[in-house]
Amino acid sequence: MKEATFGAGCFWCIEACFKDLKGVVSVEPGYAGGQTLNPSYEEVCKGNTGHAEVARIVFDEEVIRFEELLELFWFVHDPTQLNRQGNDIGTQYRSVIFYHDATQFEQASFYKQQLNDKGVWPLPVVTEICPISNYFPAEDYHRNYFELNPQNAYCQSVVRPKVEKFKKIFAEKLR
Repeated sequence: MKEATFGAGCFWCIEACFKDLKGVVSVEPGYAGGQTLNPSYEEVCKGNTGHAEVARIVFDEEVIRFEELLELFWFVHDPTQLNRQGNDIGTQYRSVIFYHDATQFEQASFYKQQLNDKGVWPLPVVTEICPISNYFPAEDYHRNYFELNPQNAYCQSVVRPKVEKFKKIFAEKLR
């Protein structure tokens, strides 16, 4: 098993999109990249811990490769927005790949360069590519948040449309 850790705005969206992929064993919302030890959601939301909201994905690389996860990562958010995703504003919502080994660093860097060289977006991709550091799991109530709270206003207006689009486009990759 391998791990990938991605920040792409709110971790509820990332988890909801990635958890049903073939080859994904688990997805855990958490916080990474900051200086505070074991921060709370409230501390991270204030934007002064340095952490990003992330999803840690455990996957079977014989079923789904890291490169495929990268493709999906760049699809589920706008990687040209610096320190935000839509109305979620702050460094905690930054686009970031926390790599777990040199191969992930090389693959993520190459893919990002290709996106910029080919002009896939009208603006440059600003996704950070950093070594994994200070990862802490989020509080239990964040796990399966979309599934357990489908009537939540944020889930209705932000998470649901993103998940529906993801599942439509990547249906062949779902369990």
